[in-house]
Amino acid sequence: MSPGTDLSEFLTESERGVAEWVFKNNKHAGATTNTLPSAKCLYMSIRGTGGALAVAAIVTKNREKPEAFEKNFMVAILDECGLALEKEMTVREKQAVEERAHQETLRANLLRAISHDLRTPLTSISGNANILMEGRGQLCQEKLQALYTAIYDDSMWLIDLVENLLSITRIEDDKLGLKTQPELLEEIFQEALQHLDRNASQHQISVELEDDLLMANVDARLLVQVVINIVNNAIKYTPEGSHITLSAHREGDQVEVEIADDGPGIDQDAKDRIFDMFYTADKKRGDSRRGLGLGLSLCKSIINAHGGTIQAVDNHPQGTIFRFTLGAVEETNHE
Repeated sequence: MSPGTDLSEFLTESERGVAEWVFKNNKHAGATTNTLPSAKCLYMSIRGTGGALAVAAIVTKNREKPEAFEKNFMVAILDECGLALEKEMTVREKQAVEERAHQETLRANLLRAISHDLRTPLTSISGNANILMEGRGQLCQEKLQALYTAIYDDSMWLIDLVENLLSITRIEDDKLGLKTQPELLEEIFQEALQHLDRNASQHQISVELEDDLLMANVDARLLVQVVINIVNNAIKYTPEGSHITLSAHREGDQVEVEIADDGPGIDQDAKDRIFDMFYTADKKRGDSRRGLGLGLSLCKSIINAHGGTIQAVDNHPQGTIFRFTLGAVEETNHE
């Protein structure tokens, strides 16, 4: 059959019916055979150990029956195709089993982590609320403020946890549903800064943009969540008074975003694992219940879903830079 040949006559419903019969019965049929001989092609099954895996359609010249050597040669080729297909199917089935096992392990780990990490803040909230109820009029203003603050902090931590869990669930179920459109990085940054940890006021947080009209194709809601998670991470792990800088610039067809701090930095082992789910770089913190290890893993999933990359690198002379890329909005010249 020469290139450019019209194949429409071989793609009719009747031809499809013959191919389906061959696949179902694992036998040859069609032209030059005694089964459905009116077909335009000779249909031969590609066999595996468990039955037909596919069907090959062979256009015969002048509907002549192939000689024994030709038929044996075709069968040999199709048998090799069957072995290759079966091998590929086995690999895919193994990958599917491994993926299901991974998902089950992930869900089990997530459930264990959540059940453990939820207990501490909930116990703290209920305990502090009980003190407030039983100690009315007996607590000084300083003690009352401490209790209110503790309840607020634990409540906000629970809200952030739920938001991250919902996003992770959508990602794992492939239901993230990105709704990208051109967005100003300035507006993304400012929106994120409105929803930071209460301790943000103890740090020097600034925004530096080479172009106030710099835009990227993003899902604004999800990118705001990325910025919040990374900045809150810097607030959590850097001392009071540290500088945290949000910046972005264009690099070809991408926008490179950096969130830098001048804190103690992250050692190399932690940088290699910091985006793994459930990993926390500092397990010795007194408030370790706030180290579930979902935030940065979620950031990586969101950035990857946008087609970008994310990494943690050293800041100089000290500190850490979280750097990620996004698709830039094509620049248009207006005259």
